[in-house]
Amino acid sequence: MDKYIWLIPLLPLAGFIINGLGRNTLPKNVIGAVGSLLVAAAFGLSIAAFFQVKQTGAPINVNYFEWFAAGNLRVPFAFLIDQLSAIMLLIITGIGFLIHLYSIGYMHHDKGFGKFFAYLNLFVFFMLLLVMGSNYLIMFIGWEGVGLCSYLLIGFWFSNPDYADAAKKAFVMNRIGDLGFLIAVFLIFETFGSIGFAEVFGKAAGMSSGDNTLLLITLLLFVGATGKSAQIPLFTWLPDAMAGPTPVSALIHAATMVTAGIYMIARSNILFSLSPVTLSVIAIVGLATAVLAALIALTQTDIKKVLAYSTVSQLGYMFLGLGVGAYTGAFFHVLTHAFFKALLFLGAGSVIHAMSNEQDMRKMGGLKGKLPVTFWTMLIGTIAIAGIPPFSGFFSKDEILAHAFEHSTALYVIGIIAAAFTSFYMFRMMFLTFWGKFRGTHEQEHHLHESPATMTIPLIVLAALSIVGGFMGVPEVLGGHHELAHFLAPVFAGSAKILGEHHVAHSTEWILMGTSVGVALFALLFAYNKYVKNAHVPVPDTEERSAAASLSYNKFYIDELYDNIIRKPLDALSVFFYKVVDLLGIDGLVNGLGKSSVEASKGLRLLQTGNVGFYIFMMIAGIIAVLVYGYTLVN
Repeated sequence: MDKYIWLIPLLPLAGFIINGLGRNTLPKNVIGAVGSLLVAAAFGLSIAAFFQVKQTGAPINVNYFEWFAAGNLRVPFAFLIDQLSAIMLLIITGIGFLIHLYSIGYMHHDKGFGKFFAYLNLFVFFMLLLVMGSNYLIMFIGWEGVGLCSYLLIGFWFSNPDYADAAKKAFVMNRIGDLGFLIAVFLIFETFGSIGFAEVFGKAAGMSSGDNTLLLITLLLFVGATGKSAQIPLFTWLPDAMAGPTPVSALIHAATMVTAGIYMIARSNILFSLSPVTLSVIAIVGLATAVLAALIALTQTDIKKVLAYSTVSQLGYMFLGLGVGAYTGAFFHVLTHAFFKALLFLGAGSVIHAMSNEQDMRKMGGLKGKLPVTFWTMLIGTIAIAGIPPFSGFFSKDEILAHAFEHSTALYVIGIIAAAFTSFYMFRMMFLTFWGKFRGTHEQEHHLHESPATMTIPLIVLAALSIVGGFMGVPEVLGGHHELAHFLAPVFAGSAKILGEHHVAHSTEWILMGTSVGVALFALLFAYNKYVKNAHVPVPDTEERSAAASLSYNKFYIDELYDNIIRKPLDALSVFFYKVVDLLGIDGLVNGLGKSSVEASKGLRLLQTGNVGFYIFMMIAGIIAVLVYGYTLVN
């Protein structure tokens, strides 16, 4: 298998080249087949790599060539497939294939069909590069590549100025985080003399916990993670990224790119385990993000915005898990979240497709009879994300909350509150969309229909994964052996030695599980009572809301806050530099010197009269002036 590893990223890259060059000439069915089948082939090779790692227990290291050498820095172009990256390969290529298949139906009437598939293939290539690299530089190349593809895909319909602005916003905010990541890579080389994972982690294991250099490195890496994985304060780009086509939301902002920060921290777990201060910062920021995003999601009326803030909130849960040392639990949630959130986004796309591109839930209602496959699959995804057993979200979220309880009761209590919010806003979305009477136009109702098979088959597959995906991590208290934890144990072995093994008593674990399920069911019933039994519909934008609802609906005015304290002062500073420093200072000096030369030349030019007598007079005057000057010097 080792000799074929290079094909995993190369196949999607080939799809990008073929579809990119043939976007205006190839038929749409050929473009869709090429884009989808090459990702499916990469998925097949990823399965083979996964089983090789699983059977041998040893990672696959493939060193192709020395990329470059500069002084003491030697960077090989090499891939590392271990337990962590093997699972990421399955997520990227498996979910990626389903989303490519879905896109054939969803984007069929779009003029940019070929370009869209080329961008999707390129994104998969860079994401694979990110997780397969054996050093931080290859990871960074993939990291930047997915940022570029995110920009291209979010702004795919760039003729709409708002969509173009959303793409630019995502690009700029990600660059802020990327700068932190890049500085961290420089510090890693300065500290360890290498940027290869094996060398860095091996040397770091001998360092003392709380080392100041490691603290700085991990904080900078976390800054990078806050950008890609949308944490406070760099989270506002993700909801705006819903401007892209729905398959983009599912692929980039649910299953893959936004989990890059979690993958990077999990990969660098030994560094973070030796930096307890950084872990505390990660836990606090993650939990704050989970709660803030959940509060915003409570009142949103755009179906994709609800899911966007839900993604931010679930990413916060993952960071909470990382911060309390539950690396396996956090990565488990990455896996289950990929299933149910991709399902929910694609389901939302199916609804939008049936509603003639309408996204406002206030204009939906009563769709469960018209879109049965979409309804049942989205219901499964909603139950999973709400943390209701035995669906996948219950197992991964419960593991994070159990570790949070062990770490701090306060973290657990706040986490449970966020879980209740999750259940409420997700079932609120379902009830407003599928229950009650249809609130759209007669024309929309007339055209309501279930999506084609290319869109519903991925929904069914993802729904099945959302049901059974959690069983790979069944805890001992429920009679399981947590197969995922055993599989990932070699990756987190060093951190386990540093942080120690911690176990919650089975009786306590039963109470914790009962509590999380109880609050989820209570929130479900509360949402049912409000939106089904009492048939409440959110007020139109023209009507007043309560102060709390207004804060939530307007996203706590965070964008406006950033606008006033960052953008406007920077704009004013730019204007000052332009008008004062540039125009008056630099341009004034340069232009002034030029103008002085011109004016002086004009004066001297008057002396050139063409009169010979005048020239003789000036010559004599000059001789006299020289004689006077010489006489003055002598005396």
